[in-house]
Amino acid sequence: MEQKIHQGRNVKRFREMLGIKQESLAFDLGNDWNQKKISMLEQKDVIEDNLLKQISGALRIPVEAFQNFDEEQAINIISNTFNDHSNGYNYYPTFNINPVDKWMEALEEIKRLNLELLKSKEDHIKALEKLFSNK
Repeated sequence: MEQKIHQGRNVKRFREMLGIKQESLAFDLGNDWNQKKISMLEQKDVIEDNLLKQISGALRIPVEAFQNFDEEQAINIISNTFNDHSNGYNYYPTFNINPVDKWMEALEEIKRLNLELLKSKEDHIKALEKLFSNK
């Protein structure tokens, strides 16, 4: 069974990881946006491409992250140390790949992503400080 990507939930996850409130995202998206509209957006399974691009620009997260990130699938990939021979029922232990190495690779990737998010958040804060200092 194929997992469906929930783009709205992904927007919410990344927004929360960046520590950005719905009101702030609404402000960044323009005058027709407000907190309630962001809340409704985050409940949508699929978000229009042009809107995803706007959100991507506001949060400084690649569009593909909203389109492709599936937390459950990511956890399954990281934790799965068995070969699935297509039918999903016959599992054979994988001896040629050390599970600790897989965990370490996954942790390094998470660390890299967290550093990118932190940098993005710092840039966002600097932009807000600049915006407020000009007023």
